Amino acid sequence: LVLYDSRGGGLSERNVTDFSLDALTLDLEAVVVALELEQFALFGYVDSGLPAVAYAARHPGQVSHLILWCGFARPSDQMQVSEEQGLLALLEKDWRLFTETVAHMSLGESGAKVARRMAEYMRDNTTPEVVLAFWEAALEFDVTDLLPKTKSPTLALHRRGIRGLTADATPRLASQIPNARLRVFEGESLVPYVGDMESVASAIDEFLSEGGPQPRELPEGMTAILFADIADSTALTEQLGDAAFRERARELDASLRAIIREQGGTPVEGKVLGDGVMAVFTSARRAIAAAQHCATAGESCGLPLHLGVHAGDVIREENNVYGGAVNIAARISDASAPGELLVSQTVRDLARTSAGVSFEDRGERELKGVSEPVRLFVVYEKEEAE
Repeated sequence: LVLYDSRGGGLSERNVTDFSLDALTLDLEAVVVALELEQFALFGYVDSGLPAVAYAARHPGQVSHLILWCGFARPSDQMQVSEEQGLLALLEKDWRLFTETVAHMSLGESGAKVARRMAEYMRDNTTPEVVLAFWEAALEFDVTDLLPKTKSPTLALHRRGIRGLTADATPRLASQIPNARLRVFEGESLVPYVGDMESVASAIDEFLSEGGPQPRELPEGMTAILFADIADSTALTEQLGDAAFRERARELDASLRAIIREQGGTPVEGKVLGDGVMAVFTSARRAIAAAQHCATAGESCGLPLHLGVHAGDVIREENNVYGGAVNIAARISDASAPGELLVSQTVRDLARTSAGVSFEDRGERELKGVSEPVRLFVVYEKEEAE
């Protein structure tokens, strides 16, 4: 196990001014060269994930596995602007209070007992001047363009309840790295060894022992098909403006693909869907769960979705799936109201006792291009229906 202190912290040089992403990546390269490491697994922790991604993209043959804990592609994905401004003001006024605040935010309630020790460690480890200089430099960090070039098997790890890290930052990061695996844990500590460390360690052990995630092949035969499409995208484009809508739609697309993978599905990359996503699942229950999470993601960013799920035989051809079932799934999605999840009777029958949801019968509908009427059901959370 090789650990090193980043420039400006710990036992490393404090009197430095260059905290650029290139400089941090060159530091990592220097460690690798000095130790003559030929191939290794690389663990990036929160902001150190950015130079880890940059290194992995530049040296794919050396990084056997890339593991990113609570990673993000750029600082604006990490923290809300109001929280960032508040912390920055605190840093400039009260160094001690700043470290204690960051420690409590990082550890959550479960780590309250060790927060003071962590704050003391931060004050011993660096200085307010270094933190401010790093913070200002980090505002320019962005590895978004490098994510598709990252070919090493990648595992992205995240906890749902962490303060100071937006909920979709790590899922969005994972969705843009080819065949990355995403694991989301319960908990609120930004520090992996505070809280449920066993689950984290098991996920890492499993990832390393399997040699990394293998690309999922699209299924053929009986499959659950999910369509998610932004509702009234033309009006939203006029309301928000082209650039703002496209930026928000891109972020939502990344979130949807991450959700789909987390639920065991496979986004269909080859199909052009405009402002939508199509995915296939081997389980109707998992398709419904993914659709519900997708609905939440759409609502949270102000882009409500049409959602539809059907199940039937599909034919796989390269990066696409075809067949009558695909067409029906698309038409079911078109028939849903914004934010509503509609499923066919086939899906309802498959998931009726396993999905933990309620189904409201909407009767038979004539769907465009479908020769026979299709009985549709609205999916509700059980407590919402009761």
